[in-house]
Amino acid sequence: MWRIFRSPPVLTEETHRATSFEVFFDLVFIFALTRIIAFMGHPPTPLRMAQGLILLLLLWMAWTTYTWLGNQARADVGLVPAGTVAAMAALFVTALVIPDAFQHTHGDIDPPLTLSVAYVVLRVLDIALYFHIAAGDRQMRVTLRIFSVTAALACALLLAGAVGDGPVTQTALWAAAFVIDFGGGFLASTFSGWRLRSPSHFTERHGLVLIISLGESLISAGSGAGAAVTHGYVLLAALLGFVTAVCLWWLYFKNSAAPAGEALGRVSTDQRGREASNAYSLAHFLLIAGVIYTALGIEQALADLAHDIPRDNRQPWLGWTSVVALYGGVTLYLAGRALFLHFTVRSVPRTQLVAIAVSLVLLPVGHSVPALAAIGLQTAFLVALVGYEWQRRERPEPRHGNDAPLMTS
Repeated sequence: MWRIFRSPPVLTEETHRATSFEVFFDLVFIFALTRIIAFMGHPPTPLRMAQGLILLLLLWMAWTTYTWLGNQARADVGLVPAGTVAAMAALFVTALVIPDAFQHTHGDIDPPLTLSVAYVVLRVLDIALYFHIAAGDRQMRVTLRIFSVTAALACALLLAGAVGDGPVTQTALWAAAFVIDFGGGFLASTFSGWRLRSPSHFTERHGLVLIISLGESLISAGSGAGAAVTHGYVLLAALLGFVTAVCLWWLYFKNSAAPAGEALGRVSTDQRGREASNAYSLAHFLLIAGVIYTALGIEQALADLAHDIPRDNRQPWLGWTSVVALYGGVTLYLAGRALFLHFTVRSVPRTQLVAIAVSLVLLPVGHSVPALAAIGLQTAFLVALVGYEWQRRERPEPRHGNDAPLMTS
């Protein structure tokens, strides 16, 4: 055991790929995201949607730091896996209490405080492990010093929000905690910089977590149907949700991931960190958030159908919050894909920008039709978009230079 603590970290190489241990970490992370869906859906109010977004932002910030850590040194060798297992335990505790994250109880533990303490442990372990692997890297230790100061302030605000008076105060303080934490990462990147050692590892990790989130979102959304899937309308709605997930997978993995990954691999070593931070740590958040909110909207539609159809065989209509989640989630996903391509290949087909606008236009239409029709309309739009891009064989072509235009024909 003592030998593990004394062993030096094994730095990654250019060709390093994601390890099975990191995939295990990602599964715990995605479990936490599904708990956010459960939190926002009971009931889906504007305040809960905003609080869910804050939780999602905080968890994404934590996940990205561990992804950068695994890009610097092997996550399954030496002291790093021991610290990461402890971080996984903290992340698991965080996930368990998420449904009551903004509600104080009279039980043995207080959910907001428990979540805050577990999250602080998660962040402290990451920074400590980062300092461990950066022992001989002066530039990286400067970056970490800047980042650790703002991270400490963010954690203090998180704890203050957990013991504060009321959910509004807690929401405000937790939102401020993320802003400060994100700002610290930006400052560290600007004044010192983050080093990306393996582009292939970084792109693979983000692709894996996206595809896992798509799969887990189906499970979460399907839970809204329950035993009512034996009813035709409910089963049809569930199948439409499945087609939606397939379309979202196609739009990224068949038409965006490969050219973006190739473009990142061609960037000079000095610029890789900034490119990766913008394209993956930032733009990929919109993709993940889009999946989560779309899953929430489908879950609510299935729950409404399952609740009403057995009773009187009439189709329910979705409330505004459910419609915003359903259509807004797809809009976020499409916007994230466009931003992702802009940061990597410097080229976004105009049709992708038009698709974002169409998705927004369809939002009020989705509120004016029954729940099944709302899901069907969204699915038809995505199938048409996939068919159009496949027929046109649209593949973003790289544009070199930081001043490349956002739109291309």
